[in-house]
Amino acid sequence: MKWKRFLAVDASRRILPGLNPSISIATLLGLAIALAGGCSRPPETKASQASAGPADGGTYEVARVELRTVERTITTTGSLLPLDRTPLSVIVPGRLSTIAVDLGSFVRQGEPIAQVDDSDYRLRVKQSEAAMWQARAQVGLPLEGDEDIVDVEGSSTVQEAKAVLGEARANRERIEALSDEGILSASELETATAAFKVASSRYAEALEQARTRVAQLQQRRAEYRIAQKQLADTLIVAPYDGAVQERLANVGEYLAVGAPVVTFVRTDPLRLRVEVSEREAPRVKIGQPVRVTLEGDTNVYFGAVKRLSPAIVEGSRTMVVEADVPSQGRLRPGTFARAGIVTTGDVPALTMPSEALVTFAGIEKVFVVQDGLAVEKRVTTGDRGPDWVEVVAGLKQGETVVRLPGSLQTGQKVTVLPVKGEDLTREARVVPGEGGTNAVNGGRAPAGS
Repeated sequence: MKWKRFLAVDASRRILPGLNPSISIATLLGLAIALAGGCSRPPETKASQASAGPADGGTYEVARVELRTVERTITTTGSLLPLDRTPLSVIVPGRLSTIAVDLGSFVRQGEPIAQVDDSDYRLRVKQSEAAMWQARAQVGLPLEGDEDIVDVEGSSTVQEAKAVLGEARANRERIEALSDEGILSASELETATAAFKVASSRYAEALEQARTRVAQLQQRRAEYRIAQKQLADTLIVAPYDGAVQERLANVGEYLAVGAPVVTFVRTDPLRLRVEVSEREAPRVKIGQPVRVTLEGDTNVYFGAVKRLSPAIVEGSRTMVVEADVPSQGRLRPGTFARAGIVTTGDVPALTMPSEALVTFAGIEKVFVVQDGLAVEKRVTTGDRGPDWVEVVAGLKQGETVVRLPGSLQTGQKVTVLPVKGEDLTREARVVPGEGGTNAVNGGRAPAGS
């Protein structure tokens, strides 16, 4: 018996350390049962749960799903770029003497931008002009003049050689006749024949020299025009109406051929460059209108599709589309833009207010009211407008949806109020019935009333 009492005391110490060993295990078990009975509550009956009823979800407005004509658009993002971007460089080497623009300067086509020192080039023009005058004098033309038409046969050297040739020919013919009659010897005939040949070669040489002088005149004329062009190229002018995006040179700096002076851009219109998916690419055509919006700007800008890439980018499976958008003095190149390409206009579609749509974790849903209770419905949406969204699937024409559902949940009671300024025939209403209950009737009396 002693060993049994020892085991009981030892067990009580293991269960509750520090407890008086004199307290029996039976006492401990009774205390545990009593505590368990005091903490438990009787389960609620189904009748009590039913009497509580569904939770009250609040008061909401509803709107009817309507059929309207909409525009089919492809929404994408891209950047506004300058229509043309041109690095303006020097064509002739020299020291930059003046620069008339700076960052942001707007310049009209043909207006000066920068000037290279033209002192050397003016001297080259005078030098080439003098050489040209000399060549004109050699062919018998006046020093000044723009026409270089020369009659080679009429030049003085050719005329002289031609006269000598004619005399030699006549002398040979006369000696031949006298030689046939035996009056003159054969040696005199040979002398006349040799003189004729010399005169003939001198005439040919005179023609060649005259033609050479004409060619030299043309060369001097070309050198003169090149010198004039180099002088004109010392002045850098705007190739089109635009603005200076970047200034790259300073006054006094020596610039080699091709050294950039400024970066010039055409800012009106701007080039909108976006990408559309391979699936939507066949819908895009040249000439389709484009609506453009910017971050932080409430204005809508309009343009038109002008250029389409002939190929799909393999990496992204997209097609590059470019549209021209008038800047209107407010748009800047490099701006991020959202674009809507209108592919089709005036297409009937089911729509509902965009404020009725709830999106969570990629799932789109709306709430409708059935028998005074909120019921959740999943929908599939399409195009969107300023205050509406297209319903592709999930709802039918004439159904009503809850505006601004917020934290509304399925099964909650919904009290629906009329919408200000809207006809009851256009909005579904929950109106009080004679028995104090509500019914959704879309503006018609409840069935059986």
